[in-house]
Amino acid sequence: MPFHDSERPIIIWFRDDLRLSDNPALNAAADSGRKIICIFVHDEESKGLRPLGGAARWWLHGALQEMNDALRGFGGRLYVHRGAASTLIPQLAADSNAAAVYWNRRYGAAERRVDEAVKTALKTQRIEARSFNGHLLYEPWSIKTKSGTPFRVFSAFWRAAHEAGEPGQPLGVPSRLNLFNGPCGQTSTTAVQLADLALEPSSPDWAGGLRSNWRRGEAGAQAQLELFLEEHLNEYADLRDFPDRSATSRLSPYLRFGNISPRQLWHAAEAAAHATNPALQRNLEKFQSELGWREFSYHLLYYNPEMGSENLQTRFDSMPWRTDAKALRAWQQGKTGYPLVDAGMRELWATGWMHNRVRMVVASFLVKHLLIDWRQGEAWFWDTLVDADPANNAASWQWVAGSGADAAPYFRVFNPVLQGEKFDPEGRYVKRWLPELTDVSPSVIHRPWQLGSKVEAYAGRIVEHDLARRRALDAFKGLG
Repeated sequence: MPFHDSERPIIIWFRDDLRLSDNPALNAAADSGRKIICIFVHDEESKGLRPLGGAARWWLHGALQEMNDALRGFGGRLYVHRGAASTLIPQLAADSNAAAVYWNRRYGAAERRVDEAVKTALKTQRIEARSFNGHLLYEPWSIKTKSGTPFRVFSAFWRAAHEAGEPGQPLGVPSRLNLFNGPCGQTSTTAVQLADLALEPSSPDWAGGLRSNWRRGEAGAQAQLELFLEEHLNEYADLRDFPDRSATSRLSPYLRFGNISPRQLWHAAEAAAHATNPALQRNLEKFQSELGWREFSYHLLYYNPEMGSENLQTRFDSMPWRTDAKALRAWQQGKTGYPLVDAGMRELWATGWMHNRVRMVVASFLVKHLLIDWRQGEAWFWDTLVDADPANNAASWQWVAGSGADAAPYFRVFNPVLQGEKFDPEGRYVKRWLPELTDVSPSVIHRPWQLGSKVEAYAGRIVEHDLARRRALDAFKGLG
């Protein structure tokens, strides 16, 4: 691909930013006027990178497919490669005589090592390397305590973030994209078709429930955002904890894969709230605080790179976790005997997603009722969630376990019966996912064991709540 210097292209290296709007790396390349080569590298070879779980792989396939379709609308395409990005990106840059490689930053330790290796290699080739913030409202290092240290408490972190100023306005889709659409590394053994990555399941194809519940990609993200703003933002603060209501945003998988940016969500919610009713301020602030928890999770990940596998509070290293394969399997399959827990786990298996309130209940049940290591739960969520996020997933599991920063106190043991009675009082959510309880009265829907043999089709409790709570408190107290 011979180019004169002024014609040398810019490579955009797409990762967790699969969108055309508010994509700083793409906008910067468009502003240059140069040809743009759009590349995605499926990297399962670089040391330390965690392979995606099954549900996330399914989502990635759809997001990449939609991204390629969107680029074709501008006369280009997405070039897909498979291999170690640290060697592949510099090689593709050299082969295409690129003037620069642009990308949006990642914040995990292994990802940063790959990016640094790419940057170093490009520098030796005298190819410009530029990275941008396309994933967060605030860079992790930009929010610090007055003493210059990282935050460990969410409320203090979020106050400091507010003091740092309003997040910048999102960028639009570039009005003109001078996309390259010709042979680019296609003779390389790393060049593949999207189908070659085998991201979607085939034998067996277990993704039917996911397909019926989600529209992957940037267009799906925009449609979901519009639905949330029009129908649910005005009730978000009051109803988001009720799993039988559609009051949550369901935008988390789109954020995870960068089909939409947090800046887009922040400003779109502000515009909708102010345009409709000033009384919506409480709902707006609650929604924005959930974006804040995501920011805090990435702040923690950046400064605690082993957060997904190591306790943030080291005293939990001596926690006497139980090894109980039978109980773990019952939890995974939604057969614990506690309807709210089981409904959540079956919703997860069927749709790749679970309501946030129920996530807290099922996580607490695994860690405190069953005394099974939070890492077992984190791994299951990593494989089954379409929004499995390296920061949110680990931070939230450690919060529930009590081992994380700003964690729930060890003596907070969610009672799955009381949680069900409070947040699913009519049992509509439970009956949606546990058809064997369809005819059970709301008065006993969350304690079906009181009906004895009348609900034989439903599993009995694998542990009694009061016993489990005492056992958990004894174990946690022993940590000192």
